[in-house]
Amino acid sequence: LFGVSSTPLIEAFERGLRELGYVEGKNILIERRFSGGKDERLPELAAELVRLKVDVIFAASTPMVRSAKQATSTIPIVFAVVSDPVVDGFVDSLARPGGNITGLSSLGNAQLVAKRLELLRDAVPGVRRIAVLLDTMGPAHRVAEAPSAIEAAARSLRVQPVIARVGGAEEIGRAIDIVLRDRPGALLPFTTSPLFYRQAGRIAELAARHRLPAIYESSELVHAGGLMSYGASYPDLMRRAAGYVDKILKGAKPGDLPVEQASTFELVINMKTAKALGLTIPQAVLVRAT
Repeated sequence: LFGVSSTPLIEAFERGLRELGYVEGKNILIERRFSGGKDERLPELAAELVRLKVDVIFAASTPMVRSAKQATSTIPIVFAVVSDPVVDGFVDSLARPGGNITGLSSLGNAQLVAKRLELLRDAVPGVRRIAVLLDTMGPAHRVAEAPSAIEAAARSLRVQPVIARVGGAEEIGRAIDIVLRDRPGALLPFTTSPLFYRQAGRIAELAARHRLPAIYESSELVHAGGLMSYGASYPDLMRRAAGYVDKILKGAKPGDLPVEQASTFELVINMKTAKALGLTIPQAVLVRAT
């Protein structure tokens, strides 16, 4: 169950299956369903997979897992990039998930925001004010906790956050225009749902237009033109998720398979974007890049 039909992340998951000996059409059948980036379609797609009586549902991220969970309490569900599966109510605990859901945790933005702000501060010498885009369409508890996490991290780094709330794709441009009034020196999209991931190209375009160095959560957004990213390696998580599918197909119960947390983190820098911004990345930051 995916959002879009072709991405390096889907390829990483399917590569993981191949590494485990699965050959599509020979010893495994894959029913792919894509929402086209429209989360409202996910429930009907999940229900369709349940009607097909599949053996396992792979639902990569939070919206997909939520829809799959609503559709079935018996078919095993595997996730790969859910930041906090306990808080989201998908599992009872990381060690003992219980129920029919398990997978890998990517760690939340609240846990990594300090590191991203630090990298922005170090990459853009002299920056004191950083614009933060906050997606208000995500889970309510994450939206509520985000400002305090952002402000605490900024305070410890002696930078000032300028928070702009975004309630949909159509509000991104307006939000950036608003924060520009405070003359920020950099930009951090603080994501609590897939909105900013899907709008990566648009955000990178606006950041470039306003000459705002920006840091993101995923390297895929840097390939879309963003300056930097720091976070869990999504391709690594997707590839490792294939191992959960393998174990379940061989008889393991998802409730007995502990949720694993991200172990590989990447700092990725787009030097072409840095040059376009007229920015010289300090050597101390470059040597930390993956």
